[in-house]
Amino acid sequence: MDKKKLYVGNLPWTMTNDSLKEMFASYGEVVEAVIITDRMSGRSKGFGFVTFADEAAAEKAAAEMNGKTVEERQIVVNVARPREERPAGGGYRGGGGGFRRDNRPRF
Repeated sequence: MDKKKLYVGNLPWTMTNDSLKEMFASYGEVVEAVIITDRMSGRSKGFGFVTFADEAAAEKAAAEMNGKTVEERQIVVNVARPREERPAGGGYRGGGGGFRRDNRPRF
């Protein structure tokens, strides 16, 4: 698991990639800072990721920034977990229900 990458949650909607990077720059070299946005609207989802050049800087940032208030919101900062695999196709693919050509009751 990469301990250089931090999850940052409960971010203000006004936060940008640049402002996120600036917020963590005092802890060490920030390699990447990304706010996750909705594909359709382009609006922030309220969380992002910050990747540091070294683990020590990431650990210090996580310890000191977790619980801080930013624009009246208490942010959550911790080491990012790997993304969980999801089934392909998306959406609910449960069986049952749906259209039947004949109106016989199902037993």
